[in-house]
Amino acid sequence: MLKSNLKLAILIIFFSLSEFGCAITPRTLDTPIVSNTLRVMVWNVLHGANDVTNGPEKALQIIRNTKPDIVLLQESYDINDERPKLGAWLAGELGWNQHQAQSTHLCVLTPLNIETTFFHNAWHGVGAKLRDSMGRELLAWSTWIDYRAYITYALRENPAISDEELLDLERVGSNRLIQATAIIEHLHNAGQLNTKIPLLVGGDWNCPSHLDWTIDTTRVYKRRRALPLPVSTAMQTAGFTDTFRELYPNPVQHPGITWSPMFRTKGEGAEQEDQCFDRIDRLYLKNPLPHGSHWELRPVTGHVLPLLWEDETMPTVDREFPSDHGALVIDFEWKYLNNW
Repeated sequence: MLKSNLKLAILIIFFSLSEFGCAITPRTLDTPIVSNTLRVMVWNVLHGANDVTNGPEKALQIIRNTKPDIVLLQESYDINDERPKLGAWLAGELGWNQHQAQSTHLCVLTPLNIETTFFHNAWHGVGAKLRDSMGRELLAWSTWIDYRAYITYALRENPAISDEELLDLERVGSNRLIQATAIIEHLHNAGQLNTKIPLLVGGDWNCPSHLDWTIDTTRVYKRRRALPLPVSTAMQTAGFTDTFRELYPNPVQHPGITWSPMFRTKGEGAEQEDQCFDRIDRLYLKNPLPHGSHWELRPVTGHVLPLLWEDETMPTVDREFPSDHGALVIDFEWKYLNNW
């Protein structure tokens, strides 16, 4: 009898709600699904993908297969056949938004709304404030710094080089530390280091991280030392988290190599040397201060493309993966903070 009365009460409530237009309708296939995840891809696409046959089309397909929400591009140069710059062309093909503007080669590519754009340097930094369909906002910057005096090559060519000489390659032999410090200072002066929304800075840093050059990795890799590498240390000191290394703190088990799946040797014949493999493409995250925001981003998984490297003897023009850099892909979840 009690069960019968309960069923009757439920039916009365349901039909009452229906009468006043408040009944819950079932979700159909057309009902949008709100995602609490964010996928970010960091990719230096060699010379705008011009070195590979149908390179732009191959880059487009890789992005389509990856399904990122944000792509932080480097080397977004003009496509050789008079099409626009790679980032602009990709945006047109995907129906996305992009910000490159006066930058030589840096681009923020995304299906999200671009609310505001930012500029630091034509070679070293462009950014944008993005908003998703739920109104959640974040800042995303694409960056690149000096490639000269690559520290791992120096160690390969002179195994007896001192630690101090190696570190000077970051501070004096190249402008890497100067440029990284300038990016941090720009973000600080713009009020973005202490903003109330998440801040992402990703790109080609052209140097390894101190989180990878450890005592354990020196036992595995031929050309590493345990050193306080200054560029990655500067980002850490500024409050940034290395997202890949936060997910996978052991650099022996998860090296995350991005340099180089395409060029695995240098020189020819008797002069041929092995490549110096390192994780030089990185994505950094700085979340708002506690009680400063309602949303933060938390990395949940990550990987590097291509998952399988192509035959090292394959000519560059024939490659399916059209870049000498691996692409870093990090998945985040939006975490709501109840600060009330």
